[in-house]
Amino acid sequence: MPFETVKLEVDYKAAGLDAEGCGAVLDCYTNMHTEEMGVRRRRALLICPGGGYDWCSEREAEPVAFRFLGYDFNCFVLRYSCVKKRFPTAALECAAAVRYIRENAERLDIDPDKIIVAGFSAGGHLAGSLANFWNSDILCKPLGCKPEDIKPNGSMLCYPVLTSKQEYTHEGSILNLIGEEQDEQLRELISLEDRVGEHTPPTFLWHCADDGCVPVQNSLFYMAALSRSHIPFESHIYEWGGHGLSLCDRSTMTWEGHDQPVAAGWAKLAIEWASRL
Repeated sequence: MPFETVKLEVDYKAAGLDAEGCGAVLDCYTNMHTEEMGVRRRRALLICPGGGYDWCSEREAEPVAFRFLGYDFNCFVLRYSCVKKRFPTAALECAAAVRYIRENAERLDIDPDKIIVAGFSAGGHLAGSLANFWNSDILCKPLGCKPEDIKPNGSMLCYPVLTSKQEYTHEGSILNLIGEEQDEQLRELISLEDRVGEHTPPTFLWHCADDGCVPVQNSLFYMAALSRSHIPFESHIYEWGGHGLSLCDRSTMTWEGHDQPVAAGWAKLAIEWASRL
């Protein structure tokens, strides 16, 4: 399995952002490209771990990449800037990651039209941000790129933070994006159920109904928006399991509650969904 770590180039100042403490790296995990195997033009999965925009969870990073590698995906884990990094800091880094993957598609044996951005919890907000802002000057101007350079072809959202409405959101994640001064215009902008439109890519989404950290309404509101805009989506709401399940089995559990055999089916369902893109 070839492996490389890439430091992503982002001009934060071009977006009016403070560059101090910023910096993102992309861990690249690719299946072996050999004469025996031949060119496959695999799907790419860009993984955004969760962590409340405070940190990047290891449980939602490499283990997920390894699981999908076994199903012929080439996988990339984004270690993005966290802790009081105003929007669109991390979103610019996510867009830069997609641009890197697409620009290197031939070398990485990737189909440039099958790049899926996946996110867990706050990472789901990051993935959802790219899914809805890829064609916006918010990302394209600072990166000096065309929208099609950073367009995700699908999004995979796992117990995601999506709304910024205070009664339903994960407030810590949102405050890291809008700042302690609580810019209300920015809060409204990053409520992603209100950003869905015909430009939003096909979506796979799952959540647990009893999630006490990121309420299931985040996914329900987003699903309704996808439906209104006639965006293809597949969703799975599990009766119980709580939050932060990652792969929902012993490979990523830190306590017994993370071992959820029913919800663990999400990965197989997501792989089947991606195969139809």
